[in-house]
Amino acid sequence: MSGESAGPGPGPGPGPGPEPGPLCPEHGQAQKWFCCSERRPVCAACTELGGRCRGHCIRRVEERAEELRNKIVDQCERLQLQSAGINKYMAEVLPGKNQRAVSTASAARELVIQRLGLVRSLCETEEQRLLERVHGEEERAQQSILTQRVHWAEALQKLDTIRTSLVDMLTHMDDLQLIQKEQEIFERTEEAEGILDPQESKKLNFNEKCARSRLLTQLWATAALCSLSGMEDVRIDERTVSPFLQLSDDRRTLTFNAKKSKTCADGPERFDHWPNALGAASFQAGLHAWMVNVQNSCAYKVGVASGQLPRKGSGNDSRLGHNAFSWVFSRYDQEFCFSHDGQHEPLGLLRCPAQLGMLLDLQAQELLFFDPASGTVLHTHHAAFPGPIFPVFAVADQTISIVH
Repeated sequence: MSGESAGPGPGPGPGPGPEPGPLCPEHGQAQKWFCCSERRPVCAACTELGGRCRGHCIRRVEERAEELRNKIVDQCERLQLQSAGINKYMAEVLPGKNQRAVSTASAARELVIQRLGLVRSLCETEEQRLLERVHGEEERAQQSILTQRVHWAEALQKLDTIRTSLVDMLTHMDDLQLIQKEQEIFERTEEAEGILDPQESKKLNFNEKCARSRLLTQLWATAALCSLSGMEDVRIDERTVSPFLQLSDDRRTLTFNAKKSKTCADGPERFDHWPNALGAASFQAGLHAWMVNVQNSCAYKVGVASGQLPRKGSGNDSRLGHNAFSWVFSRYDQEFCFSHDGQHEPLGLLRCPAQLGMLLDLQAQELLFFDPASGTVLHTHHAAFPGPIFPVFAVADQTISIVH
């Protein structure tokens, strides 16, 4: 028998002792030994030749019990230390944490109030400044119109006087008198010819730019994107998707494929050459906002297009930004630009935007491109957009996705 004990040996004779515990069910003897292999108490016969625990690691029950008592004592000491640590944590750490949380929350509230107070103050100042500019521009335009009114009233009076004088000569003078008045007739005619016809002048028009500023545009774009973006379910019309593009099942992701798809059924709505696609729903009026994830693509175009945009052929008629029916922000490698009607305005961006926000205000006739990560207005374009207007997309590298 292996183990710390080779088995029970001869012991002292019988004497008074504690009441014997449960007997071995197999041999009917007292279970004074512990089998470490089977982890159960056994009798001496179990450890001897023919016993089921012969060769196992056998220990006396009292030794094993003493071991367990020592473990319990150690565990109780650890529990006592753990309890002391918890009590200390509850008594010292948590109150401090609570105090710091209250203090930090108070500071955070003050920060919010302070910064939004500054924003409100700045907005109020900017509002007052822009309203004064609008009022001043209104007065300037009205004064210009008044000046023109006075000028043309005097011109009308002068023309009427000249005409009356010439009619009087024509009516009341004989041939000799008329000839003698030739110089006066010439002078009157020359004076009348010196009064030119009214010409269109920008001075007479109200300059709407006076109501805009970089700060107002920045704040408005941020607020509009935060409040509107994601509210509109902008998706792509699968009937318009170029055969060079693959549309995801949720109709929000376009993936470029250099090999033209042969399974794409052609139709009047589909772009057959350029890798374009239109949004499924058009915008007729009001303010609209949506965002596109462009971080995976180095060649894309996003913006808006009129429903009149041609769909067929490889010419500029259906190429986004090269016709009068599309207004797009585009990236090719590290170059960015805004394009419309063949005019390309380079945009010197310091970083490649991961997402592009678009704001279309049809009432103000304004299209704005925005970088939501930096809060930067990338480009603003003013135009009379002929309805209906659709979100438009093109991708010639990797994928772009509408953010929802």
